[in-house]
Amino acid sequence: MASQSLSVLHEGPYSAAAVREAADRIRTGLPGAAAVVFAFVSSDYLPHLEEFADTIRVDGHALEVVGCTAGGLTNDAVEREGAQGFSLLALHAAAASLTVHELGNQLVENADGPEFWRHTMPAATGWIVLTNPFGFAVDDWLGDWNAAFPGVPTIGGLASGGRSEEALAVFHNGRIIDGGIAVALAGSLRLVPAVSQGCRPIGEPLPVTKAEDNIIFSLGSRPAYQALESAFQSLTETERSHAQGNLFAGLAGNEYVEEFRPGDFLIRNIIGADPDSGAVVIAGIPRLGQTVQYQLRDRAAADADLRRVLLEATTGRPRPIGSLLFCCNGRGADFFGETSHDAALLREVAGQHHSAGFFCNGEIGPVAGRNSVNGYTASLALFVEEDHGA
Repeated sequence: MASQSLSVLHEGPYSAAAVREAADRIRTGLPGAAAVVFAFVSSDYLPHLEEFADTIRVDGHALEVVGCTAGGLTNDAVEREGAQGFSLLALHAAAASLTVHELGNQLVENADGPEFWRHTMPAATGWIVLTNPFGFAVDDWLGDWNAAFPGVPTIGGLASGGRSEEALAVFHNGRIIDGGIAVALAGSLRLVPAVSQGCRPIGEPLPVTKAEDNIIFSLGSRPAYQALESAFQSLTETERSHAQGNLFAGLAGNEYVEEFRPGDFLIRNIIGADPDSGAVVIAGIPRLGQTVQYQLRDRAAADADLRRVLLEATTGRPRPIGSLLFCCNGRGADFFGETSHDAALLREVAGQHHSAGFFCNGEIGPVAGRNSVNGYTASLALFVEEDHGA
């Protein structure tokens, strides 16, 4: 029997009856026990986590429950920003394994490089990771993680749902974890990543010729500020009127390409720019010789980019049995001018399937061949069963 998934959305404050109903739907809707239930809950559920997870596990016949707090929920083709409630995706794996590994802050602090993670974690074809933005050094961890598991996609998000540390949590079977959770996939169930950063290149791609830490002084033969001004002037009058706060720096993952496309760049915020010195300060560390191209973020670019990455991820593959959608808090109705944009486009391109997710404080996913923490991103994990029964 093939792997299957089932999604459940409940809107409203904590209700033991609603959780039991969700568990019953999981138990009766899947052909066997759920290997993992991914659960995204509003922060008011934190006092009830133990009861919540126990009900899902016992009444829902689920082996593991992992999740985090969420400032907004996604489920199937629907997005509910700022909603109370929970969104679940239960996965039954027929010829695959899903194993849960806790990434406590102490474990991460004790890790002494990529070799530690290779010995500590199992071989996997993909990872789902949830982390707490307070206290977990996600960028440092990802550096060693990428070196330990090169080419293995890691998809996930940083917990959201409040501005204080007490309002955010990552949990495993009802216990709050002080760092993060990693779920390893192996076997016939594959994780196909689709990461959309929502930008399009503007201006020219130019090599970094002078930089110090996160400050770019010159690109090619020009000051970095002058190149930014030139890219801005290349926009239409309408585009320029909406560009404030929506201009970014794109760091190329590979300089040896004939023509750069949106997915070739890691997008980073522009923190500041000084016309006198010509410097541009970004939220990233460029290297000398690395190609940089400025980027514009708008709803048209974000729609086109998400459509592009979804088509690339789904063309020539079976329809996903399920998916997880990790959306930036900066996307949604205020940005797109319509509700449920990302979730609805996922359904449109990938076809009808069960999906769950949440609005994040940061999204994890591979860009230009390397897993990274991204912003303003839709980061998706598509679960595809390949060669089942072979």
